[in-house]
Amino acid sequence: MSAPHPHTRQAKAIPLGPRGTVALTLITLVGVAAFGWPLLADGDSGLAHSQDAPWLFAALLPLLVGVVVATIADEDDGMDAKAVAMLGVLAAVGAALRPLGAGTAGLEPMFFLMVLSGRVLGPGFGFVLGAVTMFASALLTGGVGPWMPFQMLAMGWFTMGAGLLPGRHRLRGGGELALLSLYGFAASFAYGTIMNLQGWTYIGGMSSGISFHPGDPVGENLLRFAAYCATTSLGWDLGRAVLTTVLTFALGSTVLKALRRATRRAAFEAQVTFEGSPGGPPG
Repeated sequence: MSAPHPHTRQAKAIPLGPRGTVALTLITLVGVAAFGWPLLADGDSGLAHSQDAPWLFAALLPLLVGVVVATIADEDDGMDAKAVAMLGVLAAVGAALRPLGAGTAGLEPMFFLMVLSGRVLGPGFGFVLGAVTMFASALLTGGVGPWMPFQMLAMGWFTMGAGLLPGRHRLRGGGELALLSLYGFAASFAYGTIMNLQGWTYIGGMSSGISFHPGDPVGENLLRFAAYCATTSLGWDLGRAVLTTVLTFALGSTVLKALRRATRRAAFEAQVTFEGSPGGPPG
């Protein structure tokens, strides 16, 4: 009889099966429509994100649950209870990090944790983590309002993007940290820009140079939107981007190792099998 030969697998992102992919696609389509529909509305639509936010929230929650359930129910590589618990722990940590810098030049340390978590957990579960973390932080800080479902979507996309970066199994060390830092820097600006699109529609008529004019051609409104971003949030987004980059370089290696070890133990624990001798069944 040959000696026991354990077959092991490296830690990898929590998989997203077909059902989870469908749910995630639906969430993205709902989100794009929710953020972008004011640009296509006419001047008499009476648009207000404060009115459509409850409907967006009502659509978002069951779809988020659908992604989690579809991932857990995967027969081949589904998560167990420990992986779900890890989601809760990471969401709680992220929610606790957000108030540490909120209100100070965009310094929000939770963003670096979302980048690293999305890298390890993968796009599907990363999206859920980002959205749940933002929801928890809103409850913690009292930041519940019509902007909250939009923040959940934007943070979900932010975290999902990190899970879609290339080189998950091959890239390690300084190269991986450089990639994640670059992503965090760019995506921090993207997050701020997307959230500006949600808030910008509130200020119609305040200034002809930067305000939203319902019913105007999309191109003209986008030029005003660019001016609005440059004059109101550029410095805030820069602070978020720089802090995310610095924390990723300083703490990324340690956090990535911890997340990969936890993921391997929670969802992808290796199973030990035994190989018999080539000539027949084991004796």
